[in-house]
Amino acid sequence: MNRHHPPGVFRRTATAVAAGTLALAGAVALPAADAHADTTAKGDVIANLWEWNWDSVASECTSVLGPAGYGAVQVAPPAESLKQSSYYWWDVYQPYSYDLNSRFGTAAKFASMVSTCHQAGVKVYTDAVINHTAAQTGTGYNGTTITSKYDTPEWDRADYHDSSDCPTSDLTIQDYSNLTQVQNCELLGLPDLRTGSDHVRTGIADYLNSQLALGVDGFRVDAAKHIPEADLAAIESKLTNTTSGTAPYVFQEVYPGSTPQPSDYYASGDVLDFTYASKLKSAFQGNVSDLASIESSGILPAADSVSFVTNHDTERNGLHLSYKDGDTYKLANLFQLAYKWSTPTVYASWEWTQSDQAPPNSAGFVTNTDCASGSWYCLDRDTAVVGMVAWHNAVDKAAVSDWQTKSSSVIGFGRSGAGFFALNNGSSSATYTFTTGMADGTYANVVDGGATKVTVSGGSASITIPAKSAVAFYNSSYTCTVGCDDTGGSSGSTVEATFNEYAPTTSGTSVYVVGSIPALGGWDTSKAIPLSSAGYPVWSGEVSVPINTSFTFKYLKKDSSGNVTWESNANRSATTAASAVSLNNSWNVADTDATDVTFHETATTDWGTNVYVVGSLASLGSWNTSDAIPLSSESYPTWSKLVIVPKSTAFTYKYIKKDGSGNVTWESGTNRSFTTGSSSGYSTSDIWK
Repeated sequence: MNRHHPPGVFRRTATAVAAGTLALAGAVALPAADAHADTTAKGDVIANLWEWNWDSVASECTSVLGPAGYGAVQVAPPAESLKQSSYYWWDVYQPYSYDLNSRFGTAAKFASMVSTCHQAGVKVYTDAVINHTAAQTGTGYNGTTITSKYDTPEWDRADYHDSSDCPTSDLTIQDYSNLTQVQNCELLGLPDLRTGSDHVRTGIADYLNSQLALGVDGFRVDAAKHIPEADLAAIESKLTNTTSGTAPYVFQEVYPGSTPQPSDYYASGDVLDFTYASKLKSAFQGNVSDLASIESSGILPAADSVSFVTNHDTERNGLHLSYKDGDTYKLANLFQLAYKWSTPTVYASWEWTQSDQAPPNSAGFVTNTDCASGSWYCLDRDTAVVGMVAWHNAVDKAAVSDWQTKSSSVIGFGRSGAGFFALNNGSSSATYTFTTGMADGTYANVVDGGATKVTVSGGSASITIPAKSAVAFYNSSYTCTVGCDDTGGSSGSTVEATFNEYAPTTSGTSVYVVGSIPALGGWDTSKAIPLSSAGYPVWSGEVSVPINTSFTFKYLKKDSSGNVTWESNANRSATTAASAVSLNNSWNVADTDATDVTFHETATTDWGTNVYVVGSLASLGSWNTSDAIPLSSESYPTWSKLVIVPKSTAFTYKYIKKDGSGNVTWESGTNRSFTTGSSSGYSTSDIWK
């Protein structure tokens, strides 16, 4: 809640004060030598799953974050917080107690989430709200009742700053250029902890240590600029090591302003770079050619910062881009992952119409994240983002090279021969010849999951970049999204097998493929390959399998408790040759009974609106629009998708459009009809009614 309000930036009401998120703050400091991340190192990308509940975070770690190569997940404040009849997102930034039973789940579920994420190879960073406690009295999510804001289970009046520390008459910050007020007075009425007191420092450290004991790996410190750096350093000196034996990683929310400066906190840990996000917004809403000079534009040093495109505060106050900016927002995230700078974060949260709106909940308790519902915006699992996480990990620390500005909307650059990236922020596709710095060969474009290829000859390549999109490739011709090997590519003895399975699921349930060969787990369900739901209800993933090999396989579902459900049909079979193979299937539809229909629909749309097909068959969603098949816009205005359906079957279907908010528009007229025979390769050619 380090909410410094510079001229022109809105101010919250005292109620919103609770929104520690409004506090553009920082994080606690560790020993200087250990507090900073290894910038652009493999596995450093942080997925900020903001206000997801613990069950959903655990599921995402297993099915998406771990397989995709994310290094860590940032989660919401885990402490008990204010619970009121009108639920708001910022309730969790008003701590009621340091008990770990919260609106996101029980302490046991929190501990299980941390363990599950570790098993998936993902570290866990929590949001540490330690500058203040709750401004509002009432009852918390674990039943704690507070009748005076200066009297909580952990703290008494003497543990807070008072008139002897704060010079304002109401104890609130009146002048954000006055360091004493910023650090000793109350941010929007939130009781300000006396962090200069050793008693308070010990109590805060005990709270953080209780999380470290459960396996937490670090902290994002909220409202860090409202805590003197010396106090943060003293708190950090009392922290234990993580369960892996290292000092916890700390990154701090320090909003830029006249006082204090982000640089004042480098000794305590990394600092979230608000200026970086502002520069991205300016470039992507203007000329992306400006990004050529981003390093000299006033952003924070790479070694001391954590970058982001948006966060929960700035997507609401308009300071930075948000999901409401559609493909422009996603493209800015792809650039962040491609450019060698500080530790990057990918923000995934829920869609909102009111700035105070709470996440989807039941009586305040956050319900499971459902990325297909239209209520959540799961950028972390987007095909392009997942591909760029792998690209980011593969190029590692290779320096930026071969920068090329083709127009105000098109740029490209390499990473010293390890990879190449080009983006097009324009409204139509663009084709240019780029100097890539890459060895000659054919490479897969990770942005579209390997659907397109790029051929490099003489170090150059002619690349067509779709509108508001990018093309990226790297050594080993990586094409997988999840479930791939450590190198991200294929060798001479293996080939990539793409598994596409149509399978509607309930929230918290994911789809896996398992089979007879070691690459598919050897029929061990604990080693089954998780598939990505980026194209839900089609789950997809690539696996490196041996060439010239026959194998059997099957799909299964796992819920958040690990319960396994197998599809009911007989085992499927496939045989590889020397080239990649794509296996398209549908849940409970046996290969011998299946055929395919490629739906082609000509339909114009507005930005952010996509076209789907839905119909009477289970593999067409059974008329459930949430399970409708998303069509590809690669040949816009023709939208297409291959769908597996039963042979010799008559069915009806129709096309729909969904906008960025999930609103559905049906085409007019009667239902369309189609009948399959006993062969394969059927297709339609339809025009939006």
